[in-house]
Amino acid sequence: MANRVPINRSLRLFEEPHLGHNRYHPEIEPILAVDAGTEVILETRDGVDGQLPPTATAADIAALDTGAVHPLTGPIYVNGAAPGDGLEIEFLDIAPEPTAFTAIIPGLGFLRDVIATPFLVHWQIADGWATSAQIPGVRIPGAPFMGVSAVAPSQTEVDNWREREARWADKGGMALGPDPAGAVPSGSCGLAGLRTLPPRENGGNFDVKQLTKGSKLVLPVFVDGGLFSTGDGHFAQGDGEVCVTAVEMGATVAVRFKVIKDLYKTRKFRAPVFSHQNYFADPKYAVPERFLGVMGMPIDADGENDGENLTLACRNALLNMIELLQERGFTQEQAYVICSVAVDLRISNVVDVPNYVVSALLPEAIFDGD
Repeated sequence: MANRVPINRSLRLFEEPHLGHNRYHPEIEPILAVDAGTEVILETRDGVDGQLPPTATAADIAALDTGAVHPLTGPIYVNGAAPGDGLEIEFLDIAPEPTAFTAIIPGLGFLRDVIATPFLVHWQIADGWATSAQIPGVRIPGAPFMGVSAVAPSQTEVDNWREREARWADKGGMALGPDPAGAVPSGSCGLAGLRTLPPRENGGNFDVKQLTKGSKLVLPVFVDGGLFSTGDGHFAQGDGEVCVTAVEMGATVAVRFKVIKDLYKTRKFRAPVFSHQNYFADPKYAVPERFLGVMGMPIDADGENDGENLTLACRNALLNMIELLQERGFTQEQAYVICSVAVDLRISNVVDVPNYVVSALLPEAIFDGD
């Protein structure tokens, strides 16, 4: 029988702080402990914590409590997971709530220097499609996925990542430092915790739209139990998520965990790896083919941010895929050729500063047998 974590979506996260968080810190207490192989059902809030309900207007965007982004359900402690392991998260189902929104938020987005007028779209979700009175004559096909999926960083990672993002901000780059305003939990973990806007080596807000139902995501474990959390459900998104929001929804997600012992003790890179192993022939949703994927972010070989550098993110995605293929027994040269003839580089997001995400996708169909 699955474990279920219910929430009350009529309440903000700070009104149910025992069920989630919006900062990353290793001392945030788990809300549930499970064995690997157990199915867990997590109810989640939308990415702005319900602040733009169907009654909201564009004028309400200016009053957003941005410190409340993103409300995550969790963390979940997975028995047996230890630092150096890989934690595999299999997405068994992602069910949308019936309403969603998309917003242009001044100061954010890929074209924030060009388009600065607030704009709000409310979507109705039914039968696998999203429609809106604000954009008549258009319907968006559904492919639900979770925008944020992460494990907890260790205290060492919290300190290192906070300092590197501060160095990037000192250079004039855009990065959000720790801020207690709107933080859940509200104590020391919220004050010292990392914001959820950028993805990092622990996963997070990578907004990879291929992580639909049937996908598997592998994250490096930094603390005992992994401490997995998720939220920021998206009903649909274009690669890039260029205005900074997708079709943003509350969701109910079913996941199952597997611990891969010592995976990241031998792997040179610690970027998230993902795949779509099972094809779900659900006519309501657009489901991708089977693939193996890996992410790249603009973090250089010394571990420093070079924010918004898509070239570096592409390079890292490619290098990570080459190493993954080498783990499968190919030489470096063979792997490079395979990447050239079969790998698709996708700009997964160009808004989650400073760490834009490029994904490298490899069709599993090119391989004989297993």
